[in-house]
Amino acid sequence: MDMQEAADRADKILGETLATVKPPVQWTHTYSMPGDCYVDRERSVMTIISEERRGSFLGVLERHWKGKGYDFVAVSEDGLAANFKTQEGFQLQVLIGTNGQAHLSVTTPCVEKSEVASSASEVFSAT
Repeated sequence: MDMQEAADRADKILGETLATVKPPVQWTHTYSMPGDCYVDRERSVMTIISEERRGSFLGVLERHWKGKGYDFVAVSEDGLAANFKTQEGFQLQVLIGTNGQAHLSVTTPCVEKSEVASSASEVFSAT
């Protein structure tokens, strides 16, 4: 697997994850950053998640990731961030900011160096 293929896999993980959220949330690409042999991809949820719904939002993501066979790694003390890892070594993180904006990121494992294009997935707007 090269860096572009890993980035495509990261995009697929993020897309499948956000598709599980009902009702759908608006999201945008935040960044795509290639490293020496890995790629970071992040999407930010533009829909503000109310304080009362943050736990259920994280629960939806956790159930989806566990259902995919991803391993739980850690959760923050305040319960607003969680980390998982796929069997292939992709690291997943979700973080909900103090104002209710969620950020999801995937860091790929170290793979064969290659050029990496920006994410081709379309930003989702529920409006």
